This record gives sequence, C-alpha cells and structure tokens, in this order.
Amino acid sequence: PQVCWLAPEQTAGKQKPYMYTQGQAVLNRSFFPCFDTPSVKCTYSATVQVPEGFTAVMSATSWEKQKDNTFVFKMSQPIPSYLIALAVGDIVSADVGPRSRVWAEPCLIEAAKKEYDGVIEEFLAVGEKLFGPYVWGRYDILFMPPSFPFGGMENPCLTFVTPCLLAGDRSLADVIIHEISHSWFGNLVTNATWGEFWLNEGFTMYAQRRISTEVYGLAYTCLEAATGRALLRQHMDNTGEDHPLNKLRVVIEPGFSFFLGVNPDDTYNETPYEKGYCFVSYLAHLVGDQSKFDAFLQAYVNQFKFQSITADDTLGFFLEYFPELKEKGVDSIPGFEFDRWLNTPGWPPYLPDLSPGEQLMKPAEELAELWAADSLNVEAIEAVDITAWRTYQLVYFLDKILQKSPLPEGNVERLSKMYPKISKAQNAELRLRWCQIILKNNLEAEYSKVKDFLHSQ
Repeated sequence: PQVCWLAPEQTAGKQKPYMYTQGQAVLNRSFFPCFDTPSVKCTYSATVQVPEGFTAVMSATSWEKQKDNTFVFKMSQPIPSYLIALAVGDIVSADVGPRSRVWAEPCLIEAAKKEYDGVIEEFLAVGEKLFGPYVWGRYDILFMPPSFPFGGMENPCLTFVTPCLLAGDRSLADVIIHEISHSWFGNLVTNATWGEFWLNEGFTMYAQRRISTEVYGLAYTCLEAATGRALLRQHMDNTGEDHPLNKLRVVIEPGFSFFLGVNPDDTYNETPYEKGYCFVSYLAHLVGDQSKFDAFLQAYVNQFKFQSITADDTLGFFLEYFPELKEKGVDSIPGFEFDRWLNTPGWPPYLPDLSPGEQLMKPAEELAELWAADSLNVEAIEAVDITAWRTYQLVYFLDKILQKSPLPEGNVERLSKMYPKISKAQNAELRLRWCQIILKNNLEAEYSKVKDFLHSQ
C-alpha cells in the first residue's frame, strides 16, 4: 500500500510512468523490513537502480549517481522509518537558494523555479533564528504529479508537495512554511507513538505561525489561524465534540485480534493540528512573554533532538524550564489542567487571541455583505480595492460569500466579471471556493471551470 505506481496519464507530462512512496503513518513496512514505529530512529543508506531516462530521489542527506543509472543515497542523521521516502520518474531539478533546489517533471520545472526562487531560504533563515540550527543540510522540494493525494509530506531534505502550490504568482508559497517547520518539530523531535500525533502537528502549527508572523505580520497570521479554527469547528460539528478522536492523546487500541488493530491513519483529523496549536499557544500564554517562550522552544528542540518523546516528556521539560510556573501549579488550574487538555475530547479550553486579524477580516466581511444585498451598491463595492489582498483574506471573503449563497439573481455573474483575480485564479484555494460558489449559485456559464478543476488535480 505504500508504494504508488502511476501510469503516464496520471503525471503532468503524460509521457512516462512514475512511482513514489508514502510512509506515514505505518506503511513503510510494506516497502522494506523495519521497526515501523516513530519510537525507533536510525540512519539508512540505499542503492536504487532505475531504467534509462528516469531519476531517483530520496529523503537523504547525500546522493550520487553512478554508472548503469544507479543512485546511491545516505541519510546520516537518525530518523523514524516513516520519513524514508523514494520517488522515481522523469524528474529534473533547478537551484532556488544556497541549500535548496526544486525537483519536478520537465514541463513544471520553470514554474517551480519561478515560484520558489529565493523564497525557501528566507523561511529557513527565520526558522533557524527562532528554533535553532537547521540540521538536515539541504531543503529541497519535489513537486509531485497532479494525482498525489496529499498537500505535503515533510520527508527530511526533500519535502514532497502537491503541484497545487504552483499558483503562478507565489500566492501559495507560504504553505511550504508548515513543511519547513517539521524540520524541527516532527522530524528532529518526534512523537514516540501515533496516539500523541499532536506533538508533531500542534508544535509545527505553532512554529509555522511564528515564522509567518515574522515574515508577513501578526494580522495576516491571525487571519490564517482563524481559517484553521473554522476547520476545527467544522470537524467537531461533523463528528460530535465528545468523539474520542477529538482528544489530543488518542488511544489507538489493538483490535479484537492481534492482527486487526486500528490503523493510525484512521485517527487523522484537524484535532492534533488545531487543538494542538491551541495547547502550545496556552503554554506560551502561561509564560506570558514571547521571547521567553521562543527561547524555551529552542531549548526543547536542543534537549530532545533526534529523540522520540511523549507528551509527559514535553510537559515535564516545560515545568522544569519554568520552575516558577511549576511552583504555581499551572498544570492543574481548574478547567485548564494539562490532563484535561490531553485526555478530554472537545473544544480547546483556551483559544489564542486572533483579534489582530480583524483589520483584514472586517473589510472582507463588509464586502461580502455588499455582494449579498438585493440591490447592489456598486459605488460602495468599487470603493474596495482587493488587488492587495493576500490569499487568506480572499479565502475569508469567499467563505463568507459561500455562507450567504445562493446570492440574489445576477450578483455572482457581476462578481465574476468584476474580480478576474478570483474567477480566473490559478490558486487552488481560490479555485476550490470559486467552484463551490458556482455550484451553490447554479452559475451554469462557469460549470466548465468546475470540470477543469476536478480534472486537473
């Protein structure tokens, strides 16, 4: 199940087949013999022979091409088995920074280079400033064929990502910050069991938003976090708040027979990401000083690097690092007990303040109101200039339009004409929402856009 074979028509170039592996959570056991648990870390080396006209790449710190189209890889840092990854296809590379290159099929390589030239190094440098040295040597990105069914996979040295990120205007470039943040949280300090997946993802969401705040400012990051919170709300409404999977510490029970346990993949949802983010934000709130909490994160990474740990290790280290908080008994404040955070399903007891995002949300809400009116106030609409709006502000606006849909007769057609930046967008986040708006408003003239989108990814 871990080794994915693509026919030529499933690739972007449509000329040659392609194969890639996806190890998380427990699938690498079908690829090579291993202790397929994140609690065990090891180095590895691999020799891969591929047919002429194909290139092999792996999540490794060094590689070289030998004769007979044979590639030799070495990962010199210990990693858990789920991070060992291989891809083989018609792929080429281009440098985009001092320690980064992009890999893609030849037909996509120019677009990939344009989108990410100079971008990755900026994000890496901010990450290093916040969380300590980047230990993996290179940070390359492999743009996968359009049939890759994930957003991204943080394989060390070589992140696998969806080609959706090639929007043509860098408007989704910041999505890569999440995968870069895994270089410290997840890949370097790893959850010892999949039942505590929030240690990987909650800390990574927090780290991602710290980097984003440094690069894009607090208002934009709060807006992006509000989008995340809305996803968590939607997920909890769909499953019911008290669903056992809505705990940070998930019990992955063996099944009624030894061979029929729960697949950790079946526990995957928004909770470890967004509720985990809220818990890490709560710890920062207890400290009450951003630079002190940043220093703690750096010490945490340094303390546990190359190890696999549990939430008890993390929280124990937190209390030792801040003895004054330990003395105050912050782990057992009624309603906010660490134990409650970990073991009680439901909505997070603490939510970080996202009000700085209001300055971007308010204009988007007001504009959506104008478009939902029975008679359009064209003057007021034209007074709002959306040319400077970044992706998440536009997403927020479209989500509001979607909530108000179907709009009064003719409004969506006018909106489509007025904002080609939205209706003709190549950005997948905007395309997805525009397609939903087209369908909810029965805008038959644009049905072809929905078909194109469904065929492209």
